[in-house]
Amino acid sequence: MASVKPAVLRIAGISGSLRKGSYNRGLIRSAIEICNESIKGVEVEHVDVTPLPLLNTDLEVDVKFPAPVEEFRQKIASADAILFASPEYNYSIAGPLKNAIDWASIGQNCWADKPAAVISAGGFFGGGRSQYHLRQVGVFLDLHFINKPELCIQAFSPPQKFDSEGNLIDADTKERLKQVILSLQAFTLRLKGGRCCF
Repeated sequence: MASVKPAVLRIAGISGSLRKGSYNRGLIRSAIEICNESIKGVEVEHVDVTPLPLLNTDLEVDVKFPAPVEEFRQKIASADAILFASPEYNYSIAGPLKNAIDWASIGQNCWADKPAAVISAGGFFGGGRSQYHLRQVGVFLDLHFINKPELCIQAFSPPQKFDSEGNLIDADTKERLKQVILSLQAFTLRLKGGRCCF
């Protein structure tokens, strides 16, 4: 009898920064590595927001959006959970992230009823204020955020957290990120009733 392969929890990892060396993009890369190396049954895919045009509903033709938008919406809709890496600009969510959120919410809301977690790296507050704004937006989107643990990384305070290319190199911070992913995994399974068929 052939063995049944366990289902994999699929997490869409979304960074609100477009910069290649972004620390928040680095957090998503690190989440992918952590899952590949030490968390069974979880797979994180970086869903890039860079190709998305600025929100303009005039671009919708015959109930279809531009190809990059359709692809993005499909990846969000098919994900079991969402991991946001949200940089903070002017005490709030970065424009590229808000643009992506809006594209995936018009018409059929692709975010609805999905478990989510938010992490960030930034200055003194570690991007925390953007996290609180994102949680507010998530109420309307019907996203279900985990509350603990929080991860707001003071990227410019010692010890060094990231290398020059934006890769997470601090072992303690990697462990904290792992705990966020484990919490999101457990929360997602609870919301799905513990079933292994996604």
